[in-house]
Amino acid sequence: MKPVHIIVLLLVIIIVFGAAKLPDIARSIGQSAKILKKEMKELTEDEKPNELGDGTNEGTK
Repeated sequence: MKPVHIIVLLLVIIIVFGAAKLPDIARSIGQSAKILKKEMKELTEDEKPNELGDGTNEGTK
């Protein structure tokens, strides 16, 4: 994107949502990103034990 496109996009967002609501929108997007990152980390941690073995418990006897 060219810088002019970004400026136009920002102006449209300010017009549509209003300058007063932009901090609230940014805050909610930040919280959503934080939750998504946490969930993705938990999912990858859950999958790691499955990658080490073939899924059977024969070696634990």
